Amino acid sequence: MRVPISWLRDLVELPTDVSARELADRLIAVGLEVETVEAVGAELSGPLVLGRVASFDEEAHSNGKTVRWCQVDVGQQGQLRGIVCGARNFATNDLVVVALPGAGLPGGFAITSRKTYGHASDGMICSPRELGVGEDHDGIWVVKRALAESCNSSATR
Repeated sequence: MRVPISWLRDLVELPTDVSARELADRLIAVGLEVETVEAVGAELSGPLVLGRVASFDEEAHSNGKTVRWCQVDVGQQGQLRGIVCGARNFATNDLVVVALPGAGLPGGFAITSRKTYGHASDGMICSPRELGVGEDHDGIWVVKRALAESCNSSATR
């Protein structure tokens, strides 16, 4: 079973400076088994925000790929960010995770504002795998839908 250290902190008093690896070593020292320690999100840096997809236009390109030219509200006083996205699993008003220019993703992937598919894409709408927090890469992380599904599955248990 995977247990976030934040959950353990809710249940038992832990020193604030103890790392997950140190905690695992202490648990092992008293005879408990720890299979692995994962530092989820450890390679993330820079500005990651929750954005709301205000609108998008689907555009077919000469290479056969269809992309979405998205306008995303990231909370900057009425200013929308234009972001090119290849995923199609989201709708207008969905909440999504956005890596803004200056962010760093796992594998040393630096997010910059760059021209792609004829637009200046000013960030990246991310999947859980791109963020290093899960294996899902079927599309971007639709947060509102993921939270609702999580609540629904918990209620049926």
